[in-house]
Amino acid sequence: MDSSFIETPRGPAGIRITDPVGPPVSMLVLGHGAGGGVDAPDLTAVHDVAVAAGVRVALVTQPYRVAGRRAPAPAGHLDEAWTAVVSQIRVDGLPLVLGGRSSGARVACRTAPALGAAGVLALAFPLHPPGRPERSRAGELPADLPTLVVNGDRDPFGVPEPVGRVEVAVRPGAVHDLRRDLPGTAEIVASWLAANSWAR
Repeated sequence: MDSSFIETPRGPAGIRITDPVGPPVSMLVLGHGAGGGVDAPDLTAVHDVAVAAGVRVALVTQPYRVAGRRAPAPAGHLDEAWTAVVSQIRVDGLPLVLGGRSSGARVACRTAPALGAAGVLALAFPLHPPGRPERSRAGELPADLPTLVVNGDRDPFGVPEPVGRVEVAVRPGAVHDLRRDLPGTAEIVASWLAANSWAR
């Protein structure tokens, strides 16, 4: 695993890249939630299963977290830093899958079309603020791209509906952290990657 920093217009972002054994089939770039980091259990589980399936995986830490702040930067700043990182680490010829959990999932969804991503993985997509279903963020989901949303059925942020090419896998008994049955969640992601020819 190679760890380093990449300069962005919003300050340095952290980057950890893990290569699989043998030539990679695709590249998966994952971002973290608003107050968490790239070592969240669901991100770790997805990282491990993807690398084992022949995927080059990059974990991106947003500049505000590198700087030691817990309060997230504005959406535009997050998207700008993420775009700068992805543009520098993407590999020509490798399908690019963007993803993340919660806030990171939103960033991936918003930037995927402009970055030419092949697909999007959204873990614990926060459909709306808790108790505010009228403030839906469903419009951020890229309906024209193969997108997998994995949410718990007890997530207070809600569960999106499938639309267009967006698939939704609902995890029974799981809340927003998706810690319940991590192996099952990882297997769902691995199957989706393989079904799209992005993994062995």
